[in-house]
Amino acid sequence: MIKNSVNPMSRSRSIFNQVFIAVLLLGSYVYFFPRWADPNQNSRLDMIVAVVDDGTLMIDRYVSNTVDYAKVNGHYYSDKPPGSAFLGIPVYAGIKLVLSLPVADQWVSRLANNPAFQATLKADGSGVYADKVRFALAQVALTILIPVMASVLLGLLLYRCLVDFQVPAGLSTGIVLIYGLLTPAFAYAGAYYSHALSAVFLFAAFYWVRSERVQSPLRLVGAGLCLGFAVLTEYSVILIAAILFVFAAYRLFTRGSWARVGLVAVPAGLMGLVLMVYNQTVFGGPFNLGYEYSELWAGQHQTGFMSLTLPHLDAVWGITFSPFRGLFFLSPILLLSIPGFWLWWRSPFRGGRTQRYRAEFWVALLIVAVMFLFNTSSSMWWGGFAIGPRYFLPALPYLALALGFAAQQWARRTWFKITAGILMLWSLIANVGLSIAGQAFPSDTIVNPLFDYALPNWAAGNIARNLGTVLGLKGLTSLMPLLIFIGLALVVWVVFSWQRISRTAEPGYPAGDSGVAHG
Repeated sequence: MIKNSVNPMSRSRSIFNQVFIAVLLLGSYVYFFPRWADPNQNSRLDMIVAVVDDGTLMIDRYVSNTVDYAKVNGHYYSDKPPGSAFLGIPVYAGIKLVLSLPVADQWVSRLANNPAFQATLKADGSGVYADKVRFALAQVALTILIPVMASVLLGLLLYRCLVDFQVPAGLSTGIVLIYGLLTPAFAYAGAYYSHALSAVFLFAAFYWVRSERVQSPLRLVGAGLCLGFAVLTEYSVILIAAILFVFAAYRLFTRGSWARVGLVAVPAGLMGLVLMVYNQTVFGGPFNLGYEYSELWAGQHQTGFMSLTLPHLDAVWGITFSPFRGLFFLSPILLLSIPGFWLWWRSPFRGGRTQRYRAEFWVALLIVAVMFLFNTSSSMWWGGFAIGPRYFLPALPYLALALGFAAQQWARRTWFKITAGILMLWSLIANVGLSIAGQAFPSDTIVNPLFDYALPNWAAGNIARNLGTVLGLKGLTSLMPLLIFIGLALVVWVVFSWQRISRTAEPGYPAGDSGVAHG
């Protein structure tokens, strides 16, 4: 909610900015179809289809389309955490009803015979046939309704959190778009992986817990469910969930509501119980994970503790500055998060009292640190076919918060504008250029994916399948509708902002509108 103390113009701008963010992120994410024949996504999708179509958790009928499977007692199962599949099961059941309608046959036929769509297929592939198109349509619908919508929601929560931190509304909008479009979050928002989902559950818990208002029982229960379901979706984020649980306990203790910690712990524990029941049912023990039975990746998963050893120097370089999986190579704008943390630490409370947001600072810094250590300690730190360090993805929103403090402090300085502009330009070229090149994420055998994968695909006009492809546009021309959409959205935003500036300049207009509205 927006406080009544905020004048109407600030309130309307905050609402407009959130609508603008939602529309721009949603349009950009749904424009590109999820990667077809992606083993990681298929592992989860196979489980969804098996439950709805066959009434079983076994993926025996579909295992040929993935390498990410577990083998138990002669049967095959997804080796992934089950949370994303649990979300997809009821959604797919509804989608299946739609795809069974006669009108769906016309959609399938048109797409299967679309020359522009066929041009994106491998010459030696199996081609396009009706069942494959139906599966692809179901995958697109599932992706839009779950990870895409979750990623849009995360963008809105990030905006509201930045505004709560007193970052001006315009800067907050820009930072959310940087996070959503100029970091690897863009690539995974439109993929049925677990990273985007776990990130939004965790950040929703952070947003509710850190609220300066007294937390309602409903919010605390929601935070607990989010923490538990995040772990149900991606095991590694148990590290973040633990930090956020301690943060919730600290918040409640300092406000004299220690007894309410159970409202967070109980629902989180219930989600843990769901996971244990699933593990018992499928893998024969409450603490047996699918990765332990992974047939093709046994060596990696059995190294150290569930693939974790000690941080590797090659991984430290690899996920930071290397052209292979380097976050700061793909999104160097995030380098400004480093001084942003320092400025966050120094952020004074209004009136010169103690430093504000100190607890949030520690939470964000610890989340970034533990996920960095986790990623660099993994025996498969590069994440297979991937864009950037995908295991680190749930920590990205907290880097964006730190970036907000840097922008808040330095946005009016010329050197910062020039530096940020250059870094954003490279982030656009590198991150977006790699994310939409080709029909699959780059192989882990390609040392420099941007130059050895993205550039050749761009030169050949091999762009990820998208809505322009469905319209019959091929290659680079398929991006024209998206560019027009983004251009129009930016024009509307600029016009609205200009009108607001003009109105605040009118005689008699209430003073004090800094463009900051509290969520």
